Amino acid sequence: MTTRKTPESKPEPEAVEGQADLESMLKSLRVAAPAGAPAAGQHCGLIAIVGKPNVGKSTLLNALVGQKISITSRKAQTTRHRITGMHTQGSTQFVFVDTPGFQTRHNNALNRSLNKTVLGAVGDVDLILFVVEAGRFNQADAKVLDVLGQGIPTLLVANKLDQVTRRADIAPWLQEMQQRRAFAEFVPMSAKNAKDIERLLTICEKYLPEQAWWYAQDELTDRSEKFLAGETVREKLFRLTGDELPYTSTVVIDKFEEEAGRGKNKRLLKIAATIVVERDTHKAMVIGDKGERIKRIGTETRVELEKSLDAKVFIELWVKVRSGWADDEARVRSFGYQ
Repeated sequence: MTTRKTPESKPEPEAVEGQADLESMLKSLRVAAPAGAPAAGQHCGLIAIVGKPNVGKSTLLNALVGQKISITSRKAQTTRHRITGMHTQGSTQFVFVDTPGFQTRHNNALNRSLNKTVLGAVGDVDLILFVVEAGRFNQADAKVLDVLGQGIPTLLVANKLDQVTRRADIAPWLQEMQQRRAFAEFVPMSAKNAKDIERLLTICEKYLPEQAWWYAQDELTDRSEKFLAGETVREKLFRLTGDELPYTSTVVIDKFEEEAGRGKNKRLLKIAATIVVERDTHKAMVIGDKGERIKRIGTETRVELEKSLDAKVFIELWVKVRSGWADDEARVRSFGYQ
């Protein structure tokens, strides 16, 4: 993937009560950040995005990169892999790592694997973005915060600020958060607001060391097209089944072949994928009445892949039942989870 898109500008939320108080509070809480980067030389660093499930980490990554590379849905634990996204501007290359939401509710083999991915991602980075919902902090957030080391600068990213109706409520909440951790900076924002994304990039830049870029300037992710195809199928699966289907369902790519295309299509991709579920009733949910749901999953996947991969796509989908796979260490590994 070599193209880059600029996040669409969103209208600023209307001014609400307490905005001045919030700005004053942010100034009083701000910790002195590292000196600005020298003009000469390249800067590059690794930035981990962490938080509990469903706080908007993948949406934030996509906005920071400028293109969709991580799938999103309302279902918890949509992200299951460490996904790296790059954004290069000026002399700085930002290397973001989106991690699965740290799971505290279910102790099965799949969730142990996902939590291991989170812990591995935050161990050797230059900066951590700890993402929470603005004005909210519960036990699940606290457990994620507890696993973050003290030696790495950490920004509190208070996401979904656009959903807060009274900004005056945020100031005392920020004071409470200051008592929990010595955050390097506080960043109330919305991942859907282009100006907020630019502001966050400017803040992150101050923490990145001077060193050569790790990736080419036009690279957006280190994940393969085969991986992105499987993730796209899983996103459409979750979005079109809603809460009917347990989150433990997964997707395995059985075939990913590329051929020369014809006419306007420079290449042709032939993909075969298996949707793995745990029960026969789940299989029926995925297939739908007269096969309509699985047909729609395939169609929406094809349309998105043709756009993102700039290719003609043929895709076949199958559904198989593998009872108890999410609590089987060997099978979890065989499905690509470390």
